[in-house]
Amino acid sequence: MGHYRISKTLRGALLGVMCLTTPVAASAESLTDALILAYKHSHLLDQNRAVLRAADEDVASALAGLRPVIQFLAQSTYTPTSAAGTDDLSSALSVSADMTLFDNGATKLGIDVAKETVLATREALVAVEQQVLLSAVEAYLAVTSAIESVSLSENNVRVITQELRAARDRFEVGEVTRTDVALAEARLAAARSSQAAATGSLAVARERYRVAVGQYPGTLNRTSRAPGLPKTLIEAENVGLRSHPNILQAQRQVTINELNIARAQAATGFRVTAGANLGVDQDLNDSFSVTTRLTQPIYSGGALSSATRKAKANRDASRANLLGTTHSIRQQVGVAWSNLIVAGAQLEATERQIRASRIAFQGIQEEAKLGSRTTLDVLDAEQELLDALGSRIDAQAQQSVANYSLLSSMGLLTVKHLGLGVQTYDPEAYYNAVKSGPVAKSKQGRQLDKLMERLSKQ
Repeated sequence: MGHYRISKTLRGALLGVMCLTTPVAASAESLTDALILAYKHSHLLDQNRAVLRAADEDVASALAGLRPVIQFLAQSTYTPTSAAGTDDLSSALSVSADMTLFDNGATKLGIDVAKETVLATREALVAVEQQVLLSAVEAYLAVTSAIESVSLSENNVRVITQELRAARDRFEVGEVTRTDVALAEARLAAARSSQAAATGSLAVARERYRVAVGQYPGTLNRTSRAPGLPKTLIEAENVGLRSHPNILQAQRQVTINELNIARAQAATGFRVTAGANLGVDQDLNDSFSVTTRLTQPIYSGGALSSATRKAKANRDASRANLLGTTHSIRQQVGVAWSNLIVAGAQLEATERQIRASRIAFQGIQEEAKLGSRTTLDVLDAEQELLDALGSRIDAQAQQSVANYSLLSSMGLLTVKHLGLGVQTYDPEAYYNAVKSGPVAKSKQGRQLDKLMERLSKQ
């Protein structure tokens, strides 16, 4: 009869464990919510958006090379003793303008380099976006898994506490020995140790979530809709090779270095500039002059030829980097695909393990009623079932992470592709405002100031 009472207690406690591991979706924070928060509050994204705006400004700076440079000069010259034997003070005002008329296309090539750099930086921003979203996925799943692990450990402590109490009662009436009580005490101590470790892991996961998402987690919804994935590895690889921002950025870098070779070669040609100067001295005598200059480097100490060789070396390096990046992305897709297959197999295996462990536990309970099983046998069976439930928690998290890791390896882990329904950062808004090089006091300049203020608030 004592074993029967224990079996009923354990069965009730385990039912509580199974209920706690069943997802509850009542007004809980979903993975989609976490991804939106991470996108909105990521300081890393803010940093790289500013880097992109700085690259946009390089286009305006390069464009300035095609425009005249106008300067105002006011100067006074004091001579202590002049030829007449008296001190002399002279003053003059002048306005000058200088402009490059021809430079073998070096300036235009510089503009093209700046534009390609902007496009490469945009791809880098997409890569950072993927990094931020994947970190949010991992942090979210780490918290949900830790919460379930804490629930399992707490129920395990309750179950073994009840078993220890029953063992002590049976020891008092002589049904079991002191060894049975000691075994239950040792198991309870181990269960409390596991509970403390699970609680600590949850605290660590919460801190990781705060960094990744921007705030501490509230009530989280364990269930989430799996993203759409390709059906074959070849399809996934093809998408990754076409879409991954690292590959697109590496392609842009090759173009940049090829343009830099042309710029270095253009620097060896002649250059035509023009200038105009309008001045007036202290006696109101005015002057005006126009100057045209043609310059051609004859000897520069080897600097020009060195610059060309350097540009070619950088071009070769960027080509090698593109090949390496392509192989790396292909490998990442393959690894992510394998992890997804393994995670699915592990989850299926843990489900079978849970079913078998539950059957074994129920059978040992029945045998314990007949006196053919000991308290330790019941505890071991209960522990195996709890271990199987814990393995399912880990397998579910690994499968979810594998889903999103595969998307990331394909270059598709973005707000737009996931359809999160949040307003995304427009990389062209600032570029379109500055690409023509607006003057600060112009109408375009005032509009740019308003745009900067709006971006800072976002």
